[in-house]
Amino acid sequence: MTAFLLLPTLVLLSRGLNASFLPTLLSPPVTETLRVSLWTTSLSALLTVLLVTPVAFLLARFDFRGKTVLETLLDLPIVLPPVVAGLGLLLTFGRSGLLGAPLEIAGVNLAFTPAAVVMAQLFTASPFYLRAARAGFSAVDQDAEQAAQTDGASRAQVFRFITWPLAFPFLLEGLVLTWARALGEFGATILFAGSLQGRTRTATLAVYAALESDLGPALVLSAVMVCVAFAVLLIVRTLAARRD
Repeated sequence: MTAFLLLPTLVLLSRGLNASFLPTLLSPPVTETLRVSLWTTSLSALLTVLLVTPVAFLLARFDFRGKTVLETLLDLPIVLPPVVAGLGLLLTFGRSGLLGAPLEIAGVNLAFTPAAVVMAQLFTASPFYLRAARAGFSAVDQDAEQAAQTDGASRAQVFRFITWPLAFPFLLEGLVLTWARALGEFGATILFAGSLQGRTRTATLAVYAALESDLGPALVLSAVMVCVAFAVLLIVRTLAARRD
């Protein structure tokens, strides 16, 4: 089983890390692809922190009717096939979708644009951060928060100086996983954003496109993705060990 899991990865590295690795990596099509992947995943990670952190705190600290159903719905993109997620985004935000006409009247076109790439990544990857952040906020000792409030700290100060620092290892771990999942997103992106060179073609889409013409860029990008995946897992394991 170990050989089965390692052999394809080692073959990718041996084929991708060859003499032409650096020239291919620095070629315009590959650098454009990496640029699109870098800025879209960075933006989706930023939006995840801003939009999901309050939701995670709410779910961790408050009980209300329907909470279990809500948590299940928010975790649904983790198990939902990415192509299905892309179809849902297209039917909602596409020109013929539920919100397509009102958005078009407002002069906003989302489908098959860089914004669609970010939305696809946000939809499929943000639940990983939500799960980690929810666990982090739940693990914070509320006695420390109450002691700070007793000493005169406001709720904002308690969150800034007590809750956030104690939950930060969980949040960082979830953010790294979210960024990695966004980087590897394929199905929802190609259906909702397409594969336009220099605009919506991310690394995974470029690998798929290169298989039809030139295997060189596909091997180089695959090797880069393997190295990034290994680095992400190593960072997550290191963070988890320090957290424990």
